[in-house]
Order: sequence, then C-alpha cells, then structure tokens
Amino acid sequence: MRVKATGLAMLTASALLTTACGSSGGSSDDKASAPAPNGSSASAAASSALQRAALAQGDVPGYQVSADTTAQGRARPRADRGPCQPLADIMGDQPNPQARETVNRGLGSQRKLGLAVAASLSGYARPDAEKLVRDLRAAVAACSGFKAELGGTSSTYARVKARPYRIGGDESVSWSASSTQVNVETPVHIVVVRQGATIVRFMTINLGAPVQGRAQELVEVPRDVADKQLEKVRRVLG
Repeated sequence: MRVKATGLAMLTASALLTTACGSSGGSSDDKASAPAPNGSSASAAASSALQRAALAQGDVPGYQVSADTTAQGRARPRADRGPCQPLADIMGDQPNPQARETVNRGLGSQRKLGLAVAASLSGYARPDAEKLVRDLRAAVAACSGFKAELGGTSSTYARVKARPYRIGGDESVSWSASSTQVNVETPVHIVVVRQGATIVRFMTINLGAPVQGRAQELVEVPRDVADKQLEKVRRVLG
C-alpha cells in the first residue's frame, strides 16, 4: 500500500517523499547504488565514498531503501526567522550550503505502515561540520516554532524541543517537532551526528500517527537504522 507524504513535503525535499512510499514494494538495489552527479575527479572520489557508506537495500531488514536522484542544492527551505534558519536548512536536500556533497536515502518500514526515515551523509571541511552542530543546538534552544517555505509551499514547525537520544559519533544533536502543512499535523524526530568531517542526518515521521489535539504521539529514529548507518560510515569512511 502506497503512503502519501503530503503533510511533510519539506522533509528532505525528495528523499522523504521517496521514503514515505518505501513500503510500496519493488526492488531499489540499482537505485541505491546509483552514481552521484558528474564533477571533478576528486569530487567523484569523495562522492563514491559517500555512496558506498550510505545505506543500501538489504542493510536494514524490514525496510525498503530508495536513493535520492535529484540534483544537489536545488531546494533550500527558508525560515521566517533568522535564528531558525539552521532548522529549516536541515529539512532540505543538504544540511546547509557548506556541504561539499550529500547522499540521501529514504527508508520505508515494511512492518509499520507509515513509518518513514530519511538518512543522509554529507561531506564537510571539519570546522564547518563542527559549526553545523553548534548552530543546530543554538537554533533548537532559540526556536520553539517557525515557518519554512520551499518552492511556494509553506510548512509550520511547532513544539520544537531538544530530545535525548543515545547514539555514537563524535557529537550529536536531537530534537522533536510537529509539522503542519495543509492542516495536517505530523510528529517529527531529527537526529544529526558528526563523525569526523561527515554529517549523518536522520529524520523520521510516522504518517499513521498524527497529532491529536495537543497530545503529540512521539516518533523516534529507529535504532537499527541509526546504528547500521553509523557502523557503515565508520567502516567505509574511517
């Protein structure tokens, strides 16, 4: 059964839309191993490493994995308030404009209908990766809610709150929120991990668990997905 993601078009512009349809069946082995866009030989080598480190079909049992095929940097959401821009950026095709390369994956649960995860890897200069995590922590503390616009479509993010989440890596930041678009409100959980100069980004929604009134049913980045992705990053990228 195909799940529509009309309520969260902002989340990883293309990856999450693919993610939400991940349980619709079919193989994605070829798509998940597709090469990155053409570039310099150095860029291609880095991109190949990120591609190898990204999740592929079969890495995490119970999930359909799809690859992002859109051009990088095409979609950058804009926040209505400056301090919240890092949170809006994280919803786009790449965590922020300083990313040298980003590889996106979408995972749709085949066991829990509506559960979708967007997982991405981005290569940075190490100081830029460290600054990204600092900026996100500051933005979570400063922005309990904000609006973001992408391609003429507006989404409202409310109840933004730091949330404990034990995970590996050099450092991490985790927060939850609710997203409203076209009068549909959906809980979101986002975890960003720095491993050296690599930023690993996870975003999870459950389209089968909308907010009821003021009581938000929390979703969480699945541990099996997060653990497998970080293990693969350490093994491939060092």
